[in-house]
Amino acid sequence: MRQPGDISFRTRKWVKPEDLNANGTLFGGSLLRWIDEEAAIYAIVQLGNRRAVTKYMSEIEFVSSAVEGDLIEMGLTATRFGRTSLTMRAQVRNMITRELILSIDKIVFVSLDENGEPVPHGYTEITYDRDRIPAPTSPRRPQL
Repeated sequence: MRQPGDISFRTRKWVKPEDLNANGTLFGGSLLRWIDEEAAIYAIVQLGNRRAVTKYMSEIEFVSSAVEGDLIEMGLTATRFGRTSLTMRAQVRNMITRELILSIDKIVFVSLDENGEPVPHGYTEITYDRDRIPAPTSPRRPQL
């Protein structure tokens, strides 16, 4: 059974040469891109809307880093549903050293309609049993 504060979504990445900065450590921009992408996927699934977009990210402090070949784990925890939004917290750890790389206290995603305007999503709690996968908005492409 899940406890309050449990990480509700995790993903892992392998640090490759193209992810490194001039110091030979994980480039912060790569890590932030990964976090934003994973947070977007989590928000889309929880809000049931493929038009969930990043609205806000709180202060980010890099505590430690990773080097080529390290494995990192990103964890997201939903902390609040708003009328049109989902707020979550992120933590990233180096799986090799077990050190915290960074934490972000607040990431807010907003559910948008087809005109790009905030739209109520109608949810008040996180789902664990079944994801709210959005329905396709256009016909699927024929398979070749």
